[in-house]
Amino acid sequence: MECGSGSAPLELVKAIDEFNKREWFECHETLEELWVREQGELRDFYQGLLQIAVALHHWRSGNYGGVLSLLKGGAQYLQKVRQVCYGVDVVRVVDDALRLRQALSELGADRMWQVDRSLLPVITLTSPSED
Repeated sequence: MECGSGSAPLELVKAIDEFNKREWFECHETLEELWVREQGELRDFYQGLLQIAVALHHWRSGNYGGVLSLLKGGAQYLQKVRQVCYGVDVVRVVDDALRLRQALSELGADRMWQVDRSLLPVITLTSPSED
């Protein structure tokens, strides 16, 4: 299915709230429920968000390789979908994930904790378009 331009499903709203509260494992669980039911562009959208949530969970757990790999993978999935999906600013999520990945790469595994917390991605919902 294609990315929606209407209101976000309640499960997606819940996942975004969990993500932004830095409840990344819980967000992953919520997104997985959406992901398994979808195909096509929506499946890529959910998988991209899911992988970024898991990446951040790995960062918090100290898994340097996991965070770098999943930030890149999540961004790659999201680059396959529209710029806005269900009101989510997909471009911003991709940019934020890649910016964080670059900062972590520069810091290295031993200093990954020193990353500027303002670089941690946040998922924003845009206002519904007035097409």
